[in-house]
Amino acid sequence: MKHQRGMIDTTCLSPYSAPRCFGSRCAFSCSEFMLIDTHCHLDLKDFDGDRPEVLSRAVESGVGRFITIGIDLPSSRRAVALAGQYEEVYATVGIHPHGACRLTPRQTQELLALGREQRVVAYGEIGLDFYRDRQPRPVQRSCFGAQLALARQLGLPVVVHDRDAHEETIEVLRAEKTWDAGGVMHCFSGDWRFARRCLDLNLYIAIAGPVTFGNAPNLHDVARRCPLDRIVLETDAPFLAPVPERGRRNEPAFLRHTAAKVAALRKAPLAEISRQTSENARRLFRLPEPGASIQAERSR
Repeated sequence: MKHQRGMIDTTCLSPYSAPRCFGSRCAFSCSEFMLIDTHCHLDLKDFDGDRPEVLSRAVESGVGRFITIGIDLPSSRRAVALAGQYEEVYATVGIHPHGACRLTPRQTQELLALGREQRVVAYGEIGLDFYRDRQPRPVQRSCFGAQLALARQLGLPVVVHDRDAHEETIEVLRAEKTWDAGGVMHCFSGDWRFARRCLDLNLYIAIAGPVTFGNAPNLHDVARRCPLDRIVLETDAPFLAPVPERGRRNEPAFLRHTAAKVAALRKAPLAEISRQTSENARRLFRLPEPGASIQAERSR
């Protein structure tokens, strides 16, 4: 596999805590039960200087698996390549609403080809962003709908970006009948009423660092009330660092702060939150059980 810009050159990796290396792929030693960061951007240049150390710190902090997210074709290629090098990294592919466009046949074919890669576990990050509005809203809707159709064709769950576009997001999701493969509302930002509508569409609720902020009463309410078997955890690293790391570059190791806050809000043991949210992630993304291969999981 050729190295893409931003990828790790495994010939010069720093040592991990007892890594197991198989050819060009490295598997992190991890316990049978660890947190899963369901949404991070490991391919971004923010991690170019210390990516191996970032992953090592995450494992030491109890985060054992990572889903690195594609936001355009170049980043989707890099995500797939990273997942091919690290045993505990999986990938998604897709075009973020900031780069929304009318998909050409060539783009469509490449997205489908990337989506069929063995370690791709979801389609996204896709959706609507009416806060930044970097692309015209009709173009965002068209691109979102077209990619939902691609995800359905691939049989992949979707990773949905929704910012200031709750009603329109629900409308497109319903129109494209996304409930079969399901998906996740990335970095959930709505209230409990909106969360219930998402749950009705067979979507999981992703809780990220903002749940640790003091000015997030709606998110606190959702974290308390959402059925625990429908919650997954994420960092969105390098963005949205949680308290007490706010203002720093976010990284997967900080997921422990989000898990601890959810546990506190629900008055539940941290071990229960960690176990159930990780099981939810394995179920949604069809990740293998510890020690099993992804091929075995998908053949079940």
